[in-house]
Amino acid sequence: MNEANKSAVKEAIDKAAEELQPTLPPSRRHPKGRNAYAHIAQVLKGLIGCSYTEAEDEDIDSILEIIKYIKENPF
Repeated sequence: MNEANKSAVKEAIDKAAEELQPTLPPSRRHPKGRNAYAHIAQVLKGLIGCSYTEAEDEDIDSILEIIKYIKENPF
């Protein structure tokens, strides 16, 4: 992924994580609280099969849609 797209995805993750952090449900596996940034990155990696930085440029729209969905549907 080129630098401009990486930057756009990183910005989307940062904004989504700020909104998502207070809404993430508690988890027994995270007694000190959950990390919204890591949560988004892990979900993305699971769905696209690689880190967003390793994804192809043509996948940016899908990645941004996934981030939007994660933000709107905390789990």
